[in-house]
Amino acid sequence: MKPGLPTAMERPHFIGIGGAGMSGIAKILAQRGAQVAGSDSRDSETAEALRAHGATVHIGHAAGHLADDSTSVVVSSAIRADNPELARAAELGIPVVHRSDALAGLMDGLRPIAVAGTHGKTTTTSMLAVSLSALGLDPSYAIGGDLDAPGSNAHHGEGDIFVAEADESDRTFHKYSPQVAIILNAELDHHANYASIEEIYESFETFVGKIVPGGTLVVAHGQEGAAEIARRVAGQEGLTVVTYGEEEDADIRITKITPRGLTSEVTVVLGGRMLTFTVSVPGRHYAHNAVAALAAGVALGIPAHNLASALGKYTGVKRRLQLKGEAAGVQVIDSYAHHPTEMTADLEAIRGAAGDSRILVVFQPHLFSRTQELGKEMGQALALADASVVLDIYPAREDPIPGITSELIIAAARSAGADVTAEHDKAAVADVIAGMAKPGDLVLTMGAGDVTDLGPAILARLSS
Repeated sequence: MKPGLPTAMERPHFIGIGGAGMSGIAKILAQRGAQVAGSDSRDSETAEALRAHGATVHIGHAAGHLADDSTSVVVSSAIRADNPELARAAELGIPVVHRSDALAGLMDGLRPIAVAGTHGKTTTTSMLAVSLSALGLDPSYAIGGDLDAPGSNAHHGEGDIFVAEADESDRTFHKYSPQVAIILNAELDHHANYASIEEIYESFETFVGKIVPGGTLVVAHGQEGAAEIARRVAGQEGLTVVTYGEEEDADIRITKITPRGLTSEVTVVLGGRMLTFTVSVPGRHYAHNAVAALAAGVALGIPAHNLASALGKYTGVKRRLQLKGEAAGVQVIDSYAHHPTEMTADLEAIRGAAGDSRILVVFQPHLFSRTQELGKEMGQALALADASVVLDIYPAREDPIPGITSELIIAAARSAGADVTAEHDKAAVADVIAGMAKPGDLVLTMGAGDVTDLGPAILARLSS
């Protein structure tokens, strides 16, 4: 099937087209026949992948990049008001469309699964995309990370299912009307937009209220925030709530998670039937993500045993405990974890797979606001590693906050007994790690910023 292309999306221009969320929408529109254009601050493999789909991608931001006949300008919440292409759009009277509205439009006429939660969205969305594809259902999907190659974060499928991440960070997930919604967890984060955990809960309640009548909410039974939202929406007319977890009273109960190196074997009881399947990433956190994906697929009528088998086809997504390589007997793994819960989950997963090997972490804090609110907890998480190198804060879209530096994390880590080294020069990290690492060690580059670029440099330095 080929959903129609709204007039506003016939010739869209994306500001920040190389971003994870923006590039996925641009790719799907290009596959549906739109004349896609856009700009980004730097060239990338993602930009090149978009060009391969016929998109025009400009490097840098300038008013002249916006074609006069563009039917819309698509932006994310990260685009500043003084962007020259945005100003030019106002001069030309070209409508500005938020990324979330564009994504919502792509779901029209399909059966959407929206994956929400403070963390785990990309992994769970990827698991669904891979398993549904393996079953021949050819879903459309938009993911916040690449599966196996640049540009593989999105696909326009011929099937009637659309799987998408539902981003709570700026409340834009209120735009979607899913048939099935997943809430993996709900914790305090995104401090520039939420002042309290109560605001987080209220935002997720609004999201649940958007599920279509007769739809299903899949929710983590044992996660405090997710369970609180389930309690608040209990009894909502036309809504089926399905819980999953290790608790005895969960609708889909996880009875066993068996680590097997960098994979896990998961056993669940669903509808009185026991199922065992393999998850090709380590750790309890990822096993729970897989069960959430299983529950969502079952809610759409897919046989559980088929989906459980297909979930074994998932082999990971870039930056989610992705093995970058091995040199001099040292494995280098990339982790996107930037919230303390994510950091703890990934470090525990690697600890379970590492045996007696040492774990060395290169951590780059992400956002001044997050460091201000959660720096102590980040430091405590780093105590799970044998040694850590902490970089300066990656600002992303934020301006500095006076007095907020990586020292908050370093002090907390040392108070928790961690071995921590501060490093202000990112270019020096490869030499620092080469001086620390021994054969058999595991090195994690961790954070949501450009710390991911250090993996190849560390491997090259170890090799030399």
